[in-house]
Amino acid sequence: SLKMASDSPESLMTLCTDYCLRNLEGTLCYLLDNETLRLHPDIFLPSEICDKLVNEYVELVKTDSIFEPHESFFTLFSDPRSTRLARIHLREQIVQDQDLEAIRKQDLVELYLTNCEKLTAKSLQTLVSFSHTLISLSLFGCCNIFYEEENPGGCEDDCLVNPTRQVLVKDFTFEGFSRLRFLNLGRLIEGVNVETLLRPLASLAALDLSGIQLNDVGFLTQWKDTLVSLVLYNMDLSEEHIQVIAQLRKLRHLDISRDHLSSYYKFKLTRRVLNLFVENLVNLTSLDISGHTMLENCTIPSMEEKMGQTSIEPAKSSIAPFRGLKRPLQFLGLFETSLCRLTHIPAYKVSGDKNEEQVLNAIEAYTEHRPEITSRAINLLFDIARIERCSQLLRALQLVITALKCHKDDKNIQVTGSAALFYLTNSEYRMEQSVKLRRQVIQVVLNGMESYQEVTVQRNCCLTLCNFSIPEELEFQYRRVNELLLNILNQSRQDESIQRIAVHLCNALVCQVDNDHKEAVGKMGFVMTMLKLIQKKLADKTCDQVMEFSWSALWNITDETPDNCEMFLNYSGMKLFLECLKEFPEKQELHRNMLGLLGNVAEVKELRPQLMTSQFISVFSNLLESKADGIEVSYNACGVLSHIMFDGPEAWGICEPHREEVVKRMWAAIQSWDINSRRNINYRSFEPILRLLPQGISPVSQHWATWALYNLVSVYPDKYCPLLIKEGGIPLLKDMIKMASARQETKEMARKVIEHCSNFKEENMDTSR
Repeated sequence: SLKMASDSPESLMTLCTDYCLRNLEGTLCYLLDNETLRLHPDIFLPSEICDKLVNEYVELVKTDSIFEPHESFFTLFSDPRSTRLARIHLREQIVQDQDLEAIRKQDLVELYLTNCEKLTAKSLQTLVSFSHTLISLSLFGCCNIFYEEENPGGCEDDCLVNPTRQVLVKDFTFEGFSRLRFLNLGRLIEGVNVETLLRPLASLAALDLSGIQLNDVGFLTQWKDTLVSLVLYNMDLSEEHIQVIAQLRKLRHLDISRDHLSSYYKFKLTRRVLNLFVENLVNLTSLDISGHTMLENCTIPSMEEKMGQTSIEPAKSSIAPFRGLKRPLQFLGLFETSLCRLTHIPAYKVSGDKNEEQVLNAIEAYTEHRPEITSRAINLLFDIARIERCSQLLRALQLVITALKCHKDDKNIQVTGSAALFYLTNSEYRMEQSVKLRRQVIQVVLNGMESYQEVTVQRNCCLTLCNFSIPEELEFQYRRVNELLLNILNQSRQDESIQRIAVHLCNALVCQVDNDHKEAVGKMGFVMTMLKLIQKKLADKTCDQVMEFSWSALWNITDETPDNCEMFLNYSGMKLFLECLKEFPEKQELHRNMLGLLGNVAEVKELRPQLMTSQFISVFSNLLESKADGIEVSYNACGVLSHIMFDGPEAWGICEPHREEVVKRMWAAIQSWDINSRRNINYRSFEPILRLLPQGISPVSQHWATWALYNLVSVYPDKYCPLLIKEGGIPLLKDMIKMASARQETKEMARKVIEHCSNFKEENMDTSR
């Protein structure tokens, strides 16, 4: 009943269901008294739609952290005259007694309740409402459903401390469930008499008693003419059990597998037991004996075993007792047994640990009800993906995604699954993955990060996100990813490696995105978080990747985003800048990132007065002579000063250094740069540079802007010629050439920029004919 991760496009039905569930008020419902959902009176929905609404609702509550559950959701389906339910699958904490009670008038045919730990004996009574129609019922893992609350008599002082206690209900049976054929009682609480409970059922076809210890299963023979599927996973077997099973001659599926780690089992499988099954259960198409120890050797001699092509024909079987099969089995469970490594296994599908196919079969077979086995199978898949190449990538990914969604709160699965995802999404598999599948990976990774503060899960999830194109592939979950990463970085105790990856991701996320994205992330506390990281590193006198990435992230997030620039100043960013400069005078990359960021701050007219101090201006002036990172530090320092100069002499509110002296140093710096320098910078827009052209108040700022344009269109014409033309740079340059205040060398350079762009245009026109 598990919903598998899929690679095909969603059906219109699924899309509509999803939309309605996310917008119940705007579609199917209205709010009564501002709190209770009510169905519009003119809505009548058949079971095909209602089942889908309920099952998708459960899925959304479980796997989508943004989706808000509605307390009154199940009451929408209380009246069968307007909404019909037939087949519903409810899971975990999502469903409570009152939810089942709300739909008691429905004629349910199939009801799966999986790990619904909040259900109590009240829900047993509700089940009776469905007794006349129910064909299929699962109570797997509903550990409290046979408990009711009992008020102790004569409520004394004890009453205040313990007003109710849990009492086991012993008188419930499936009396009246005349159509019930399929029943799963897996992990039923101890103390319930299974035989009495089941006796009224006339013709059971499938029974699952996983994890229940029964010394006597003789009562099963009452269904020997109808039982086709029997699951006794983790039941400690004995000779008596085997004799009873052998009488159930109609069985097509038998599962006596066990988790070999869970506890000590006296029972050992023998050749005789397997022979007994093959001889008596002639309809058998599926058998699971995973986790069992073989007491004796059931295999054929080694020489014969290795001979010939691998075959699934029973006559050639490496497992001797299976030579008596009439035809190959559809499924044979051999996970964590030595038998799965044999050559000739007479089954179309085998679960085991020998190769990728067997491991994937194990994950597929055990995910829903056996997370303890599934996590070990995913661990094997992790090794295959890491060391070899996965040949069934799509299937592997879908299975791991499904397991992670199904067991969001299982630590082992989250650890092994997130590790496997890292290897399954890396670049060598990239071409085989659709956008939809990669989005599903991102969703489960973020779920894992939300649910687990555990270091291994967090590290695996962050590493997996690094396999994606950022920010493009994460754009659809942009806010959520940023919140999660900032949450990691704000934790007081931090793992060094996670910190490094998280800062790298944060930096990539704010690079090349729209300004509204940057503003939103700024409001989440991004600037403050980065400055705190820098502060911490400064205190440790460490300039590592975290320090450099943090400044780089601040450079990116302040690009053309005045609000974030202001935050940087308000949170003592300039103080940290000066301290870093002093503490790490030789760190070129760091200097470049810091100056790039200050270039962004200087572009904001309202903030420039805060940069106008003797200390800051002296620092920027001295950095004009820096040779760090080629021309980058000198170029950015000159950019900061160009914007300050652009405000005119009256804005120069300091005595030292003199404005003219700084101007002179700026001219000298620009003339020292190589015009063909390759650049470590990325402009999305020339607007901040172009605004320095049409003015006469600061010729040096005009010259810096023209030099910047000339360098970029010369070295990267394909990227920057079209950008300059598109943003109206050519007429601005032409106007500047006519200005009397502009220097001759600036005009010469402007002519070369115009020439470059017109040559570029002509060349491109020629090639496009």
